[in-house]
Amino acid sequence: MKSRAPIASTALSGCAEKLIRGRHATRAFRPEAVPADTMRAIFSLAGAAPSNSNTQPWQVEVVSGAPRVRLAKALRVAHAEQRTSADLPYSEDMYAQVHRVRRAAFGAELYGALGIGPDDHAARAAYDADSLSFYGAPHVAFLFVNGDGGPRLAADVGGYMQTLLLAMTAYGVDSCPQGLLSFYADTVRGELGVTGGKLLVGISFGYADESAPVNRVTTERAALEVTTAFHA
Repeated sequence: MKSRAPIASTALSGCAEKLIRGRHATRAFRPEAVPADTMRAIFSLAGAAPSNSNTQPWQVEVVSGAPRVRLAKALRVAHAEQRTSADLPYSEDMYAQVHRVRRAAFGAELYGALGIGPDDHAARAAYDADSLSFYGAPHVAFLFVNGDGGPRLAADVGGYMQTLLLAMTAYGVDSCPQGLLSFYADTVRGELGVTGGKLLVGISFGYADESAPVNRVTTERAALEVTTAFHA
């Protein structure tokens, strides 16, 4: 039987393992702000993300303080009035059955941690509405796709997002990408005075409230053999 070669580790592999596996979505934050110099270091590092032909087709709007309070209020109003304005298409039908199973398993764990039953639709809706206040995070970053906003450019901004999330983790800052925030793109643009680009996602960030049960939710990942094929 052919023996398997040892994994070739490097000086950084252990750090990368800890960083990538240590990142997780935070859904309850403490109110204290991230220092300005820390934020600048994080977003500067995220700018090293790769993009096709180095086009860097992202525009990032970071919101804190009084503008954040006003934006949260505007988002809740838009949500209550059902004034959605998603720039990029979304449909429940885009998920294959295997994805729906994973979503359902995650939802059961998340709402279970919150003490919300599977048939308590009113409580689930209320929690969704509350999330538009960024889970209490003192900061939120909105990632816009510049250019025509098509899928290729959006993929580059997705690469920037992952780099940003890992940079936050490296600096001890917790985060949560929130797709729901992108459903109110016109509201975000109006409050921030943004005139171009398509809103891909909002990322709430700050420092986790470690006492909140929701922050102890863990998610499983599919086995390597399920998602990856090696051709040799």
